[in-house]
Amino acid sequence: MEIFPHPTADRRLLPNIPSKHSTRRGTAHRFFCNSTIRVLSKNGRKRDTFEAEAVDVSDNGVLIRTPRRLEVGTRVSLRFFVPPGMLPEGYELGFSLDARVVRVDTEEQLLAFQFKYNISEVLRRTRWKKLVWLSIVGITIVLVGILYTKLESVYYFWFDTPLFVYGLMASIFLVSRFLFAAFYKGYPIDEEYKPSVSIIVPCFNEEKWISKTVKCALDQYYPEELLEVIVVDDGSSDNSLAVLHDLQEKYAPLVGDRLQVHAFDHNQGKRHALAEGTRRAKGELIVFVDSDSFLSPSAVLEIVQPLKHSRIAAATGRCEVENKWTNALTKMQSVRYYLGFRIFKGAESIFNSVTCLSGPLTCYRKSVVMQYLDAWINQKFFGKPATFGDDRSLTNFILRHYQTVYQHDAVCTTIVPSKYATFYKQQMRWKRSWLRESLRCLLYIWRKEPFMSVSFLMGFLLPVLSPFVVVRAFIYIPIEYSVFPFVYLLGVFLMSMMMSTVYLFAKRSSLWFYGSIFCYFYLFILLWQMIPAMFSFWVSDWGTRSSKQKAAS
Repeated sequence: MEIFPHPTADRRLLPNIPSKHSTRRGTAHRFFCNSTIRVLSKNGRKRDTFEAEAVDVSDNGVLIRTPRRLEVGTRVSLRFFVPPGMLPEGYELGFSLDARVVRVDTEEQLLAFQFKYNISEVLRRTRWKKLVWLSIVGITIVLVGILYTKLESVYYFWFDTPLFVYGLMASIFLVSRFLFAAFYKGYPIDEEYKPSVSIIVPCFNEEKWISKTVKCALDQYYPEELLEVIVVDDGSSDNSLAVLHDLQEKYAPLVGDRLQVHAFDHNQGKRHALAEGTRRAKGELIVFVDSDSFLSPSAVLEIVQPLKHSRIAAATGRCEVENKWTNALTKMQSVRYYLGFRIFKGAESIFNSVTCLSGPLTCYRKSVVMQYLDAWINQKFFGKPATFGDDRSLTNFILRHYQTVYQHDAVCTTIVPSKYATFYKQQMRWKRSWLRESLRCLLYIWRKEPFMSVSFLMGFLLPVLSPFVVVRAFIYIPIEYSVFPFVYLLGVFLMSMMMSTVYLFAKRSSLWFYGSIFCYFYLFILLWQMIPAMFSFWVSDWGTRSSKQKAAS
């Protein structure tokens, strides 16, 4: 039965979205390429060497443009370098691969080569294997180092009890996150479970990204009669609405009314846009997607799977950084995002109590959201409407009575700030919303699983106390006792390397060390936002929708 009636159309005519955000290794997806490839061919005793421009590349082959003519079946050696961002993370290095010609297009001057061994096969047998063992050794050394520092600091227990207790709590909390996350298991795909789904995208001044967001939402491995996309324009002042209407008109013969666009006359805020989309949704489940986030082709199929279980009301997916290769700031955020989802949300998920269902990709039961819709959009702090922290706020309404989980294989990517001023403002908003919603969560989290309750309380107290602990460690103790905090710095280094080596183990990526850099960036810069945030967490002057506009600039 068709849930969303529309004219019959061939979905293969939908735009082919390049899956640069895919984390699946060894796929046949082709990626646009503009690098130089050196071709070495041998015909008898004669050797022919030339350079050519790569057109696209995949795990198992490459297409080049060259006036040189080679016969189908000709065996060659290809030497080329994969720049960062061209293939999935972890492939960025030089290769020397044997290949053979499988297609010749003399008119377009194209040669297609198939590698003797897939790139992923070569990496698994060489670089990735070494990196996995390196990361295992690194994790072992870090754990031994953490144990050593804790035993060593016992000497200072009576000398500085507050610092010792805080360091011990921080170590236990962080190690427990990784331990719990190790037991996390995602929800497998049940081909029989495919409920009707409405993807809701709130949009405000996103003309640069909204087209790709909508195309990725439509380009899903999901029955088309069970999927609709609803975009709500929140009074955009740029050309976002015109872009949306152009998309709607262009794809109308293919998708019919499965792509709907609704517009507010003036800006009302992200919550109101999501609420409007929810009211209009026909699906049993609704999926919230930010307007600068891009779903992987299997994201919807994956994200609905946990909701097969009746007590689970919502599931959040994994969000990675789309523009990770832009600069050092985006690289640091890439590591932070992955660990924040896979480790911290993974740890919470084993207790069915994920405390923040993230805006870029979360699936809800529509019936549950409707229970709290009015309270959510009318939420106030100190008499002022809440204009940010939408995802944490809705999570609190739902988690109080239902279960929330994390689905690692439901993947999307998002645009993160690449300018420090924009990033700093974003982090201040996030800290204010975290403080607000954490205080709300404390009212009921104690009724959840005991380990989860204790973990949440520690996760709340440690960041709140951290500025005062750092002041004591780096200012008070050195001045009062003439003792430099070497042990404290060593502890920070070990914790940062714990994050970095785990990222290296999971991703085999050259970005792994940026996890350690981010820890120091947080310690010396972002940490101090906590103090003004604690004294202004009720401020609601700058909402999420405005931040999105600035973050994309």
